[in-house]
Amino acid sequence: MKFNSIIIFCFIIFCSFVFQTSEPEIYIKFPEQKSHVKIDGFGHIYIITNNEIVKYNASGVLQKKFSTKRYGKIDFVDAMNPLKILVYYKDFQHILFLDNQLTASSTMISLETIGYEQTGLVCSSTNNSFWIYDKQNNELSRFDSELKSLVKTGNLKRILDIDIKPNYMQEHNNYLYLNCPNEGILVFDIYGTFYKTIPLKNLKEFNIVNGDVFYYENHTLKQYQAQTFNTIEKQYTDTLIKTVYWKNNRFYRVYQDSLVVD
Repeated sequence: MKFNSIIIFCFIIFCSFVFQTSEPEIYIKFPEQKSHVKIDGFGHIYIITNNEIVKYNASGVLQKKFSTKRYGKIDFVDAMNPLKILVYYKDFQHILFLDNQLTASSTMISLETIGYEQTGLVCSSTNNSFWIYDKQNNELSRFDSELKSLVKTGNLKRILDIDIKPNYMQEHNNYLYLNCPNEGILVFDIYGTFYKTIPLKNLKEFNIVNGDVFYYENHTLKQYQAQTFNTIEKQYTDTLIKTVYWKNNRFYRVYQDSLVVD
């Protein structure tokens, strides 16, 4: 009886993490090694190289390309809103928004012209707005599409009494997740009010799905459950995998020169 209970428990845990799909495997070869990958809510895949974005549909069929050498290397892409994709050129402190055809839907936004010369991080927000993290003032700010200031948190180092050094952030369901490797993931509401700290340290990046944090560490895809504080793990023996994403009920395995979706 005890053995059967253990089997049932393990099955429930496995099912709560992921379900294998019957969809065919997708293989995409990168145009350059060390490319970056983004996936939107519709399953579209974006391969980001030095100054180019290549878009594939959910079946792995090439759709569109975008590239420009005018503003240097693309540092970050946020596809939270597939109709308004944020592209950040950190070296030039510029932001560009693309539509779903990878066509520029706005003029280039210079953060320096609105008073921010040391923006470390940028991400999309709801209602066509966006967040920036200002390293100079240790402050989060949110702007609308007209560059009107909506939110300013003030100096987080002083407010929270910690030495924050964030390396990644993303918004999900009206909460902003600011990753500080030495402290964990700091969570703020849409108004910039500090909500909580998720005790996951030393992360480079993560993905939020229904409030749970998914991240790849030590050849293992981990799911930190926000409600129970439990962590569910799926281990990989393939040591060539750089990272694994879980989104749209599929696994996205990223290698040095390619992406495999299953």
